[in-house]
Amino acid sequence: MADVSLVEHAPARSFRLPETIGRALVASKILEEAGPDPYEAGAWRLRAGSKVGAVALAAPGGESVIVRITPKVPVARLLFLVGYSGDTRGWRDGDVDLAEHDELLPALAHIVERQIDRALRQGLLQGYRTTEESSHVVRGRFRETEQIRRRFGIPLPAEVAFDEFTTDIAENRLLRAAVDRLLRLPGVPRTVRARVAHQRSRLADITPLVSGQTLPCWQPTRLNARYHSALPLAEAVLRGSSMEHLPGRLRMDGFLFDMNGVYENFVCKALREAMRTHGGRSVLQARNIHMDERESIRLRPDFVWFGDSGAPMIVADAKYKARKNRGFPNEDLYQMLAYCTALGLPEGHLVYAKGNAPHSSHRVRHAGTVLHQHAIDLDQRSAGLLAEIDSLARRMFHGSVQSSRG
Repeated sequence: MADVSLVEHAPARSFRLPETIGRALVASKILEEAGPDPYEAGAWRLRAGSKVGAVALAAPGGESVIVRITPKVPVARLLFLVGYSGDTRGWRDGDVDLAEHDELLPALAHIVERQIDRALRQGLLQGYRTTEESSHVVRGRFRETEQIRRRFGIPLPAEVAFDEFTTDIAENRLLRAAVDRLLRLPGVPRTVRARVAHQRSRLADITPLVSGQTLPCWQPTRLNARYHSALPLAEAVLRGSSMEHLPGRLRMDGFLFDMNGVYENFVCKALREAMRTHGGRSVLQARNIHMDERESIRLRPDFVWFGDSGAPMIVADAKYKARKNRGFPNEDLYQMLAYCTALGLPEGHLVYAKGNAPHSSHRVRHAGTVLHQHAIDLDQRSAGLLAEIDSLARRMFHGSVQSSRG
């Protein structure tokens, strides 16, 4: 099996690959650039974009390749960003030791298994699940409409609905689906796979999810608190996994994180946590905001903070794509100006992953709107990273207060 190793947003490299595999990589669109090398016969130029992880492509004739895409940020930092986005109050460095796993997929499998093990130490969580079925024994609630629709007046079997106290609930189904998926992913080390298989045996009586089925919903409560760190990671495994068939009967199976989404989710949720001390309310991916008076052009900023009066006070957008030789992209400024104009705000904030450009501010001619571009350094431990977000939130808050007074 051929092995293709790439680095996120690194320059393109040439690899000798079978034509079927090369064309499959083009069709899969997991890479920023994929195509035949014009200077070398039988070679393909490949360049990774913002997607990181590992996928295996297999052709019917036995030809196969594993594509590994390494993130630019340390793997431990990436997993912190993912974990914090799902569990903002419980996730910090040191929760799980990544041991010797310095590649993304082995580290992910290791950390998910450890968190599931912690969640299940007191046994499987139990809860009530609503079940609807046809039964010869009437219990729970009689479903009259379904009885008429299905049975045409026949009394038995009866269509009933009842609440059952069971371990076969959404939380356990998500954990079961995650371990099932990890056991099928390429590149999970044997020792980690054995531990994942052990967690699978603990969840053996839980109903597996059907491929393509919508993930079951769960709500964080006091009762499922011990699952709070494991469940967001389980959902990340399921949403990042892919198993599909490509043209030419090729099969692709693997796991990918989109760094754009990971970074944006982290920044917005960290800002929301930091703004709690100032009251008001924070809205992520704000809706019902329009640029024009007829409300035909919709806008969707990543983060909007509304003050105690209910009026918008702060708008921010998280942008991972700051790694450019000539600084920040101008189109992001145009987008932020539209947000500020629609919301009636004198300032707007773009929050980038730290790259080649420092913090800068721009005052727009004839409008007076100030557009700030901030750079967050991801190459630091979680405490320093969250402290930097807290400092940014304070600057944004004080700036909004001064603007409202002016």
